[in-house]
Amino acid sequence: MFIYLIILVGIAWLVQSFLGFFQIKNFNKHFSFLRQKGRVAIGRKRGLFKAGTVILIAINKGNKIIEARKMQGVTVFSRVKPMKGLDGKDLLKLTKQDLQIYDKLTVAAIQDAVANVKIISKGGEIPIQKTLFERLLQKVTLKKGVN
Repeated sequence: MFIYLIILVGIAWLVQSFLGFFQIKNFNKHFSFLRQKGRVAIGRKRGLFKAGTVILIAINKGNKIIEARKMQGVTVFSRVKPMKGLDGKDLLKLTKQDLQIYDKLTVAAIQDAVANVKIISKGGEIPIQKTLFERLLQKVTLKKGVN
């Protein structure tokens, strides 16, 4: 019985990897398309139990938005889709009114893209976000160091 469980988990992992490959392929296709139009700002907001969101925003040299797309979902079935409402606006001067038509995760991803463009334009590097496991490990390590 235990061997069947291991085989089932292995098959599920293989299927997820296979579908994840197609999701990444879809993302790369849209990224390449937008990259042909100009620079691409990428913003993301992870969702633990909600849909995660990745935003691709093509901008010109003056930071005007040429086109925006987003991928939002909790599964490997989510795909990149066009996003309306931002075309022609200055990425670095977006207001709350510009963003009020979007959900919280999308707004957070857009704000992350803006922050990334500001960091890169100043010559900095975007910090790598820690995974959930890394954050938990850091908390455990800090607690042990305090005791």
